[in-house]
Amino acid sequence: MLNSIFILIIDTVAGMLAGMLLLRFWMQAIRVRPPNQVAHFIFQLTDWLVLPLRRVLPGLGGYDWSSLVGAILIAMLATAVEVALLSGFDVSLLLALTLMRVGQWILYGFMGMILISAVFSWVNPQAPLAPFIASLSDPLLRPVRRIVPMIGNIDLSPLVVLLLLQIAMQLLRTVGASLL
Repeated sequence: MLNSIFILIIDTVAGMLAGMLLLRFWMQAIRVRPPNQVAHFIFQLTDWLVLPLRRVLPGLGGYDWSSLVGAILIAMLATAVEVALLSGFDVSLLLALTLMRVGQWILYGFMGMILISAVFSWVNPQAPLAPFIASLSDPLLRPVRRIVPMIGNIDLSPLVVLLLLQIAMQLLRTVGASLL
């Protein structure tokens, strides 16, 4: 009982922190400038890890690798604690679960961005965060919009992308289960 509560707390904290690191990486990768409040929140929350990692891992090719590596390190630390609590320590299990966890966080983050973008477009397209969220999800939706036409002025590309992300999640789970 206590182990499961402790694992829930670790997973929640690690997921939130790694999610912010992955969002920071994604924003810099697609060159999206967040609103000041959002930027301040994300940078204040992640600078303690990103700035020291930048001394070791400089940005190459326009990508902030320190944010991505920071997310992987957070996932590895959380996974190591969970693996140690549940089944003892195994390095191969740790690496497989870490990569699977980061992949799941990335897919869930994309799903969340697309859902929030769709809600903003239906409810309040003039909301202050709507353009920011739309620009975050647009690189995923743009290729599908070229293929899937609008039907009755309704954009079905978010549904198609969500379905593709769910398929990717199933594939990730299948590959992860076969590795374990």
